[in-house]
Amino acid sequence: MAKTKKPLVFKSFISITFIIIAIVASLALQIVSQLPNVESLDNYLPSETTQLIAGDGSILARLHHEENREVVPLSRISDYFEKSVIASEDPAFYRHHGFDIYGIFRATIKNIMYGRVVEGGSTISQQLARNIFLTRQKKITRKIAEIILAIQLERKFTKEEILNFYLNQVYLGHNTYGIESASRLYFGKSASELSLAESALLTGLIPGPELYSPFRNFKLAKTRQIIVLNKMIEAKFISINEARAAAAEELKFTPENLRQRGKIGQYFISHVLKELLEKYNEETVYNGGLKVYTTIDPAMQGAAEDTISKFASEEAVRYNFSQSALVAIDPRTGYIKAMVGGVDFDESKFNRVTQSKRQPGSTFKPFVYATAIEQGISPGTILIDDKTIFDVYPNQWNPKGTWEPKNFTGKFIGPVTMRQALEQSLNIPAIKLLERVGISQAINLARRCGIKSHLEPGLALTLGASEVTLLEITSAFGTFANSGIHTEPIAITKVVDRNGQVIYQNNVKEEAALDKNIAAIVVDLMRGVITRGTGVRGQIGRPAAAKTGTSQDFKDAWFIGYVPQLVTGVWVGNDDNTTMEGVAEVGVCPRIWKSFNSVALQNIPALDFPAPTGLKLARICRASGKKPTPYCPGSSIISEYFFERALPKNDCDVHQPKQKDEEFNPYIDQWPEDADD
Repeated sequence: MAKTKKPLVFKSFISITFIIIAIVASLALQIVSQLPNVESLDNYLPSETTQLIAGDGSILARLHHEENREVVPLSRISDYFEKSVIASEDPAFYRHHGFDIYGIFRATIKNIMYGRVVEGGSTISQQLARNIFLTRQKKITRKIAEIILAIQLERKFTKEEILNFYLNQVYLGHNTYGIESASRLYFGKSASELSLAESALLTGLIPGPELYSPFRNFKLAKTRQIIVLNKMIEAKFISINEARAAAAEELKFTPENLRQRGKIGQYFISHVLKELLEKYNEETVYNGGLKVYTTIDPAMQGAAEDTISKFASEEAVRYNFSQSALVAIDPRTGYIKAMVGGVDFDESKFNRVTQSKRQPGSTFKPFVYATAIEQGISPGTILIDDKTIFDVYPNQWNPKGTWEPKNFTGKFIGPVTMRQALEQSLNIPAIKLLERVGISQAINLARRCGIKSHLEPGLALTLGASEVTLLEITSAFGTFANSGIHTEPIAITKVVDRNGQVIYQNNVKEEAALDKNIAAIVVDLMRGVITRGTGVRGQIGRPAAAKTGTSQDFKDAWFIGYVPQLVTGVWVGNDDNTTMEGVAEVGVCPRIWKSFNSVALQNIPALDFPAPTGLKLARICRASGKKPTPYCPGSSIISEYFFERALPKNDCDVHQPKQKDEEFNPYIDQWPEDADD
């Protein structure tokens, strides 16, 4: 009986072994038939973060969904990091062919001894296969698939190629994938610059990136760093002294404010993102690894944000405004240098520079005055500021078809030159001037200068009744600053794909809108707004020109001014159109403009505007606009510029020999007390 039992047991064992082998073979064949083709890795494009690059070359923001990754070649990764990863994750990397049976056995024994998983047995090739082709489900079939794919990877690619794939794929915490993004997040430097200490710390994150993050638990991260350094000693990659020096090295992590990408220029970033999504699909924008070169100047942007924040906190209650916006553009190129679309992006992402259309008030007047200059009307032309009833087109709100507008102050001051009317932002002379030059002609000029919004053809146009965006009217003012050449606002200069190919080039778009001498005369008129008009609080100690503006019922206040190299528009108001208090047009907006430009122009040389030509200086009596006589009072006699063909030829017929010598002063201080503090 005993002799016959042994062969039966042996035969049973052989049978069971063959059955197990058959089952495993069948399972392996089934798994192999369902595995992805590793050849696809040749064309594999990992999701890669899109970078927004500021005008000075610094990274403004990184756009990505879950995976923040920047792919770099092995030559741009520190040797310390390569060696620390191999020593820690796969010491036999250069000896095995996809999987390490000894490594699996060693990890199994160690895990049994500790009663928990303390070491993994997966090689770098296995981890790469799992990360790219498989899920993280802990099943025997997945482990088999992982090994098979790792072997296939080793047969298809070199060790260096596999290592390069892995180092750009590995997750290192806080949504950073790949060593380049992680290096910039944790240490603010490229992966090529990592020290031994930094490399060991980042390698230590691989088993548990969120758990071992130095931002969350520095003690655990430091412990992991020491473990990695010891493994590098075991692998004979470094000496004990090198390890000790690295362990003692002080780690200088990236400051919190620099880790928070996009905290500077958030409204601008949002504007650029919108433009990108109009050009490309979401996958390309967030995962395509684009490099988007933008026009923003970080120093100017910082000054703009600081200025808006300061005035919003210090002046908002006094003037009863809750929102403010600012945009600065180089009028020569159209490059947007700074953009603040509101007081707080986190509270409101609505961009009041590009998305909000508001009544510009008197800031529209320069387009009417430019039309007059273009038609040969001289700066010294006399306009009468008096009570006037205008005939307008009847409608349901105004069935009589009459309009009796008033000035900002509610008073009239009589005859003034065109220059004085603009400096003091008088409404009645501006309306009369629009009547004289023609509404359609003024609209045409505004369009040429860059106004794209609908302009209602009516006399109220000159008072800014038609709504515009801050971006477009600021850009249009840049036409005056740029000698009559309009340049379209630009936020993106070019886009480069992940292969370094330029896929979009945004060239400066120029258009001759005004004769350069006409523009020079308009600039000369607008300089007076700052030197002695409604914008005196905007003086910055260098040649500048500007215009103030307030919409109906004090719902909006504006100040748009420029030097030859920069045009800046400022708006304050309330999103719900609540009326403001005080005179924000002259009380706060010019000071916001001055505060910003005082910083923004620090390193930009002071330049003067081109001088107008073709004008002749003539003495006139402003009561009549004609040549003064001995009977004209001294205070009524002024010198003003005229086109030569329009020089006054007749004598003043207002002042007669017997007329009492009355003083005439159109510059009566009529501003509310609030504006003089």
